[in-house]
Amino acid sequence: MPSTAAKIKWDAAGEHLFETGVKNGVLYRQNASGVYDEGYAWNGLISISESPSGAEATPLYADDIKYLNLMSAEDFGATIEAYTYPDAFAECDGSASLAKGVTIGQQARKPFGLCYRTTIGNDTDGNDHGYKLHIIYGCLASPSERSYSTINDSPEAITFSWEIKTTPVAVTGAKPTACLTIDSTKVEASKLSALEVILYGKDPTSEGGEDGVAPRLPLPDEIKTLFT
Repeated sequence: MPSTAAKIKWDAAGEHLFETGVKNGVLYRQNASGVYDEGYAWNGLISISESPSGAEATPLYADDIKYLNLMSAEDFGATIEAYTYPDAFAECDGSASLAKGVTIGQQARKPFGLCYRTTIGNDTDGNDHGYKLHIIYGCLASPSERSYSTINDSPEAITFSWEIKTTPVAVTGAKPTACLTIDSTKVEASKLSALEVILYGKDPTSEGGEDGVAPRLPLPDEIKTLFT
């Protein structure tokens, strides 16, 4: 049998990879059954910072030696910064409507899911090499500060920011997770297109047609089935 062994090569053409950008944000509200059956475009995203925590080693000692390390559970959080947010996010941010255009705060915060896209670039294709879809489940937004200031000779748009905590969802054959990533450069294009129809929806082929698809957020097991 021929050997496939070869020497490691550095800096080969096309392998100078990088990630940049954030766009195509989608908010998915969770219904009472735990299903993410409503999707809304989130315009004005500035940044999404993923903040995993935990998974820290606690050393145990016995017999005058280091016996083993116990790992703590891992948690997943994020920070969203944006110039605006979809109206549907108001309930996720602790607001409720009293009448059209009239809202109150300090209400129950509804859980939601989130999907957004980042760009994969390299030295040969630039920013057109590919992209990643990032999905976050079981999100709850914490109250955040909002600062308003006068318009002056150097005006700046107000930015909003939310700290996000998550609750993992079940994954068959693996530990529960709150985050999932799909790399367009490593999956079949047809299967990725099918997933994007689920995530983003689809317009009917004709006006008044009934073959349109409403956007929703599938759980990890459904995504696994789609790609395998």
